[in-house]
Amino acid sequence: MAQQILKLGIPAGSLQEATIELFNKAGFQILDSRRSYQPRIDDEQIQLTLLRAQEMSRYVADGVLDAGITGHDWIMENASDVHEMCELKYSKATSSAARWVLAVPEDSPIRSVKDLHGKRVATEVVNLTKKYLRQHRVKAEVEFSWGATEVKAHELVDAIVEITETGSSLRANKLRIVDTLLYSTPRLIANQQSWKNSWKRQKIERIALLLKGALEAEAKVGLKMNVARKNLDRLLKTLPALRNPTISNLSQEGWVAVETIIDERVVREIIPALKAVGAEGIIEYPLNKVVY
Repeated sequence: MAQQILKLGIPAGSLQEATIELFNKAGFQILDSRRSYQPRIDDEQIQLTLLRAQEMSRYVADGVLDAGITGHDWIMENASDVHEMCELKYSKATSSAARWVLAVPEDSPIRSVKDLHGKRVATEVVNLTKKYLRQHRVKAEVEFSWGATEVKAHELVDAIVEITETGSSLRANKLRIVDTLLYSTPRLIANQQSWKNSWKRQKIERIALLLKGALEAEAKVGLKMNVARKNLDRLLKTLPALRNPTISNLSQEGWVAVETIIDERVVREIIPALKAVGAEGIIEYPLNKVVY
């Protein structure tokens, strides 16, 4: 009997390195990603394909791929009939959602979408932009942009619809954001027929579990400490645990060990507070995955 294979697409381009890093943290080793559009992965049941995020949902919807990772924006832009398995909050720069914005030069008289009537707009997301204009009952010309969209706003068109994470590129090009059309994060999607296949569905669910676990672990750390039992209640009131902490007896009479998981951003405040209520031997350690 031939081995079953899951055909999985991962995004090439701006999300490529962040995606490979996420898979590594989830326990998958991806090789040859810089030299091949079909890199190797240390799971013989997965066949990987590198593909532009803009095209991913179409190939998944058509069944060329069983599953893939792409942005919510491109699913909407392509109107792809796919099963959205889960949201994966990561990006090339931050963990925040990217957003498609309407932007104009700083000195433009355009202040709202209503001012676009009869104007020209350049963008890569033509369908999203046309839908946005229809919702606001604005008639404007929308043209596809092959790149360098920010530059066109000053000479060739009246406005652009462009993706941004931090807004720094727009500010550097002396552009002003007028409105936000859509917030977008990566999604793990599946072909509808593949999702009905029990083996493929289980495989996709396992991948999703590990990827989400790796993302959850990025902002959290583990803490271990010892404390006298008489101070345990005070310590537990100080500790913002992800779940109830693990408490175990030590060989030393009257002492216990406490282990828990907390958000990394609060560690610098928490450790001195724990020390103040009697914690000793405090150890902070990184996490690979956190699975609820």
